[in-house]
Amino acid sequence: MKNIAVLASGRGTNLQAIIENIENGSIQAHLACVISDKQDAQALERARKHGIEAVYIDPGPKKTWLIPEVEQRYVQALQDRQVDLVCLAGFMRILKKPLLTAFAGRIINIHPALLPSFPGLDVQRKAFEYGVKFSGCTVHFVDDTVDGGPIITQTAVPVLDDDTPDILAARILKEEHRIYTEAINLVLSGKYKIDGRRVIKIS
Repeated sequence: MKNIAVLASGRGTNLQAIIENIENGSIQAHLACVISDKQDAQALERARKHGIEAVYIDPGPKKTWLIPEVEQRYVQALQDRQVDLVCLAGFMRILKKPLLTAFAGRIINIHPALLPSFPGLDVQRKAFEYGVKFSGCTVHFVDDTVDGGPIITQTAVPVLDDDTPDILAARILKEEHRIYTEAINLVLSGKYKIDGRRVIKIS
């Protein structure tokens, strides 16, 4: 059974879905650890409640990224636990060379919009205010761009006339929980190939 790790900065709702899907057998993997850049992140408490190792690593002086020596501590923590796949779940740091090199092709992220539309932060509000009729969520490989790596899977949700940004975000979140599990299983299975930017399932 392969080892996965989750990096999270906040509430950990996608982490909770991953934990539950491992426990019910929907994901065939061992969650080796949850790592956060926030000492009081609810994600760490969720991990502890399920007997999963919860690790805080001081993120250093920068607000949106990790300086190389700090990022190397994250790499070492993951390597010490023999992690095969790194799953970002609301981890609010842009990854740089140390992690991207050490885990090339083995870091994935869930984003609450239909990429390439609305990368970055606060995207449900941006989609709502832009007036789109459909939004959704995307799981993608992580590379040196912001939310720009090859797309593994996506799903769309309607934006209804009586929606608010919070209502839309809640509808998207339900789909995030579903497709992140699908993406994790696909990547762990190895039954895919990347052709340019396209992630193609293979039998």
